[in-house]
Amino acid sequence: MARSTNAYRCVECGWTTAKWAGRCGECQQWGTVTDAAEQAGGNARAVKPVAVSAGRAARPITEFTAEMEITRWPSGIGEFDRVLGGGVVPGAAILLSGEPGVGKSTLLLEVAARAAATGKRVLYVSAEESVSQVRLRAARTGALVPNLYLASETDLGTILGQVDSVEPQLLIVDSVQTVSSSLSDGLAGQPGQVREVAAALVRLAKERELPILLVGHVTKDGSIAGPRLLEHLVDVVCHFEGDRQTALRFVRALKNRFGPTDEVGCFEMTGDGIAEVPDPSGLFLSRGSTNVSGTCVTVALEGRRALPVEVQALVVKATGPQPRRVMNGVDPSRVAMILAVLERRAGLKGVGEHDVYISTVGGVRLTEPGADLAIAVAIASALSERPVPHDLTAFGEISLAGEVRPVSAAAQRASEARRLGFTHVLDAEVGSVHAALERLRLAGPSASDVNDARAAERRAAQRDEWEREFSGSF
Repeated sequence: MARSTNAYRCVECGWTTAKWAGRCGECQQWGTVTDAAEQAGGNARAVKPVAVSAGRAARPITEFTAEMEITRWPSGIGEFDRVLGGGVVPGAAILLSGEPGVGKSTLLLEVAARAAATGKRVLYVSAEESVSQVRLRAARTGALVPNLYLASETDLGTILGQVDSVEPQLLIVDSVQTVSSSLSDGLAGQPGQVREVAAALVRLAKERELPILLVGHVTKDGSIAGPRLLEHLVDVVCHFEGDRQTALRFVRALKNRFGPTDEVGCFEMTGDGIAEVPDPSGLFLSRGSTNVSGTCVTVALEGRRALPVEVQALVVKATGPQPRRVMNGVDPSRVAMILAVLERRAGLKGVGEHDVYISTVGGVRLTEPGADLAIAVAIASALSERPVPHDLTAFGEISLAGEVRPVSAAAQRASEARRLGFTHVLDAEVGSVHAALERLRLAGPSASDVNDARAAERRAAQRDEWEREFSGSF
């Protein structure tokens, strides 16, 4: 019998092809294209209904009481608990991803040590390092706790045996891409292996009410390595990020079935490991002189946390045919738009002919439009060489019409600014960027003022011409 035209199908997205391919042509995943006949054969047999026990029978949602609410226990690290929604939930599968060397293993080892210090039995399984290597790092970070058990295993069956032997209350696996299962073909890290290992560990977490922390690798573009199914299987997906040139690290929740996804945890890498930063307000402010032009403080929103960030600008006359635009920590396209608005709407003539350098203090990256007004004020201050008052903060989105538009959580930003001693707040109430700069005595003539002045000059020139023309008639 002739073989079907579409003999192979991707198990991730359903893409079909007549010939086998190692990589799906639709979702670009590796190792997900399998024989369509095998997939159909597995689903051809009818599933028989099973009698449901009385304890598991479905009930109206109103019959469930508050006693069935989720119980959490603290991990010992407040910033990590903030991201998780208040603590670790029993039976939760948590995936922590991040760039190589950002500090994922260091963070989880600290979590394991804090949990073990409270009396909980913790099993830390490292599939990438030996036990002696983990022991050295634990000695350096002060994580030597008797209730912390270490194992170096790459086989899933052996890890399950370690769990049966230790009976931990918290399991950490570093990492899910380096563990392999004998029930799946291929090497560790391939989509089939990652899918099988993740499914087995998540099933273990649900059956034993055992919280599991998994470390995940990332690809070149920053996405989690492996099949997309990995993110669907786990309950919480966190991303650990930070610049290698700075000691600051952030943990963000990309998915959380037990809490919000707009929380951010702040950490700092030190010589003794990783330390949480409960109040990072002073990390992004300079300690220099307050009478320097080209600086302005804005209040950025990181998750639910308002952080003051100092924006610094330097404007010098261009020496080459093309003015330079160097940005560090801000979006270059938004800065280009702000420069155009400043020249056209705020009367800062010639700003486009200068070299403009913009940077943020502390290595933080500003991606939200709420920092537009602070960037504009810093540029105008640098161009006019007039410093901004040290007790002023500015936040607001600038439109192409020169208006200052309101931003989200404006009241929270203003409250945080007042708490830190900023008595003057420049926000959307100012109306326009020209009015904001006029209030700070940094603005040039507006476009309407320039047009009115030009019209007055034309009327005066025309009047003089008329007087000369008709002077001989009188």
